Amino acid sequence: MKTRQVALTLSLSAVLGAGALGLWANAQEDAAQEGTQVSQQALEVAPNGALIEDERNTIEVVQNYGPSVVAVNVAVRGQPFDPFSDLPFDPRQLPPEFRRFFEQFRFPDQEPRVREGSGSGFVVTEAGRIVTNYHVIEGAVDLASTSDEQGIGLVEGGSITVSFQDDPEAELPVRVVGINTDYDLALLELENPDDLPEGVQPIPIADSDAVQVGQKVIAIGNPLGFSFTVTTGIVSAIEREVTGFGGIDIPYIQTDAAINRGNSGGPLLNSSGELIGVNNAIITPSGAFAGIGLAVPSNLLSESLAALEEGGLGGFIGQLENPNRPVIGITSQVSVSEYPEELRGSINLPDDGAVITSVAPGSPAAEAGLQAAQFAVTAAGRTWPVGGDIITAVDGQAISTIRDLQNIVFERQPGDTVELTLWRDGQERQVEVTLVAARELTPSGQEE
Repeated sequence: MKTRQVALTLSLSAVLGAGALGLWANAQEDAAQEGTQVSQQALEVAPNGALIEDERNTIEVVQNYGPSVVAVNVAVRGQPFDPFSDLPFDPRQLPPEFRRFFEQFRFPDQEPRVREGSGSGFVVTEAGRIVTNYHVIEGAVDLASTSDEQGIGLVEGGSITVSFQDDPEAELPVRVVGINTDYDLALLELENPDDLPEGVQPIPIADSDAVQVGQKVIAIGNPLGFSFTVTTGIVSAIEREVTGFGGIDIPYIQTDAAINRGNSGGPLLNSSGELIGVNNAIITPSGAFAGIGLAVPSNLLSESLAALEEGGLGGFIGQLENPNRPVIGITSQVSVSEYPEELRGSINLPDDGAVITSVAPGSPAAEAGLQAAQFAVTAAGRTWPVGGDIITAVDGQAISTIRDLQNIVFERQPGDTVELTLWRDGQERQVEVTLVAARELTPSGQEE
């Protein structure tokens, strides 16, 4: 029975094959008869069809605002490699016959090593100032060298330039006006204002609260070194809470418009050519775009822009590096909420607050009589500082952690007075402290 089935299958195949060959032969004969007509049809090129409305819209937006997008180029020139730097002696002091051995490894004409990076940005003001992501330029920035006179400085050998679409090969020097590390934003300006190409217009900023899931978006940037690349997609989600560069949760706009390395800092536009987000990150298991791009909502840029234009360091990380930030001169490394419950009850701690672990000598905190923890106890496998003041509120605002305290203090200026609510020996008390600039104190841990 099995043999018959196989034979039948083979027979059917043979019949079908013969039929197929016959059809192919007939087609060849017909083609031979038509001859020239077949060749002419193969050479015909269909005319380009009319653009649909969506295509015309994308082209219009790109033509209007593509020239406002820049490539951001970052370089840090290091020191030339010196193979002698780790030796415990100077080979130049050796006898000639030994010195020649070492000199074969030396490369006196070697160029200094250069680390390079790139990203995107866009013109946002009539004066030609440019927004990008802080992480794009971070490697070249020296936050500690910031001053009112010089602005935000660069590391030794660092440089930041931008290139416009009209001349991608021209790298135009810029300076850093201001940063906001919480939202991963930075504002740049051309060192020579005349470098701004004619006709470049600032990209208008839309209300990102009005963005709807499903609406069209256009991303322009410089992914993977391919300058001035345009991709389109939709808004996949709004208020996608993800912890950003600055360590805080950002309500990102999620998009499926292709975003890759180098797109960071570029604009995410709506169909009117308005900015709804600053492209910032991707979620990917492989490092390549996987359909989930994240953009900082334009409203976060809007609320930060005035401070960015005034210059200086904004955001939590930026403030920690700012020598002019206001401080009271204490260190706190633990919060009451972290203490084991049985320990909190036995030593009569408040419900929450920042435990003072050190007080800087000569600081406003020291002058106000604040006390650091005097000793430590061990519980739950850890040592806990006790016997000092605990800050539970600043100007009436309850705090839980040192971060809460810093966020409130950073909103003030050196010379301002704040009222601290302290917990000491089971009782609350209020103390006024006048803030000073951090540069006036000797650094000691996480001073505030």
